[in-house]
Amino acid sequence: MIYRYTGAALALLLLQGCASDPAPSEQMRLTEQVVEQARTVAAGETVAELTQAEEKLALARAAMADEAYRDARIQTEQAELDARLGEARVLSLRSQAQLVELNRQIGRLREQLGAMP
Repeated sequence: MIYRYTGAALALLLLQGCASDPAPSEQMRLTEQVVEQARTVAAGETVAELTQAEEKLALARAAMADEAYRDARIQTEQAELDARLGEARVLSLRSQAQLVELNRQIGRLREQLGAMP
C-alpha cells in the first residue's frame, strides 16, 4: 500500500515538473511601464535601483527569448520592485530638499518678524 502512494506521489511530481510556466507577458508589460515611469520621475538623476531595474528587465527579455519563463517572471518581478524603490528614493530626496528649503524660508521670515519695531 505504501508503494502505491509513493508511486502516485512520484507520478504527480513528474507531471508537475513537466508543466511549463506560462509566458509572463502581462508582468513584462507592467514592469516596462513601471521602469519607464521611474525613468521619467528620475529625469536625468542617477539612481542605482533604476539601473538595477533596467539590467534585470534586460535579463528578463533575454529569458523570454530563450523561453525560460520562470526566470523571466522572477527577473521582471525584481525589476519592478527595484524601479519602484528607485522612484520612491528620488521622491523622498526631493521632499527632503523641499523641507530644507521651507525651513530656511521660515527662519528668514522669523528673522524679519523679529526685526520689526
